[in-house]
Amino acid sequence: MSSNQQSIVHNARGAGRWFPVDQTELLSIVRGYTGDENHLPSFSNRIVAAISPHAGFIYSGRIAGITFRSLKDNASVPGFSPETVVIVGFPHRVPVTGVALLDGSAIVTPLGKAVLDEEGARLMVQASKIIHFDARPHAMEHSAENQVPFAQFAIPDSRMILAIMGDHSDETVNELVKALKALAAKKRVVVVASTDLLHDPDYDKVTRTDKATLKTITGLEDTRLLAKWSPTEQVCCGIGPVVTAMRFARSQGCPGGVLLQYRNSGDDFPESRGQWVVGYGAVVFPAGKER
Repeated sequence: MSSNQQSIVHNARGAGRWFPVDQTELLSIVRGYTGDENHLPSFSNRIVAAISPHAGFIYSGRIAGITFRSLKDNASVPGFSPETVVIVGFPHRVPVTGVALLDGSAIVTPLGKAVLDEEGARLMVQASKIIHFDARPHAMEHSAENQVPFAQFAIPDSRMILAIMGDHSDETVNELVKALKALAAKKRVVVVASTDLLHDPDYDKVTRTDKATLKTITGLEDTRLLAKWSPTEQVCCGIGPVVTAMRFARSQGCPGGVLLQYRNSGDDFPESRGQWVVGYGAVVFPAGKER
């Protein structure tokens, strides 16, 4: 990365659309969703990967807050605080080849400046031929960016790497996992996969399908999860990030994921049932003995 690129500071594009543009309002929302009333399990091992939804905060913020509250609690254990959080999203609108990392030194949200891990990002680019710097997909995509305010609040000492992966082929997933392992050999890393679950008008179908999907995810059954996914039945819209998180977690000795909470938009907005229901799950993957 050139010295000119190092000085680049990006502004979050989702402020005022996906989350509030007012600092006080956004801070209140994020603090509330990650609040002390969330009674979550504690872990004797460091969380190395997690899953968080990425819809507008009014819809999925409660579940995203659960994921990041767990990361916050885990980071308070001496030696567990992640140096780098790698947020992996996917493109909803524009095609992406390989994995595009956000370049520059920071991204600014209404909560302030989030510092990007330039050194870590360069290491990932060097580790794989399909990983490259490209800010253009990030400018039109919310899946990675929507996690940033939560990460700023919950794990403020961590630097960030924002990635958009263009597909969920074995090559792309495995190359990204390889780069994440190279990064993890140098720093304490947590990988956050950004995904919502099934989108469908049928509330009962969404609830039933999502529960089966989350069981597959926490069981680290990545091959089975991929077999259940299709363009017309997207059990995870962010299937690539999720499979990446699962395989990375397994590489760190994780024996299985932990479902912290599940809800869907039909739970909080019953009027959406029969029209459009979207599922959201909070999952974490504590490490085990490395292998």
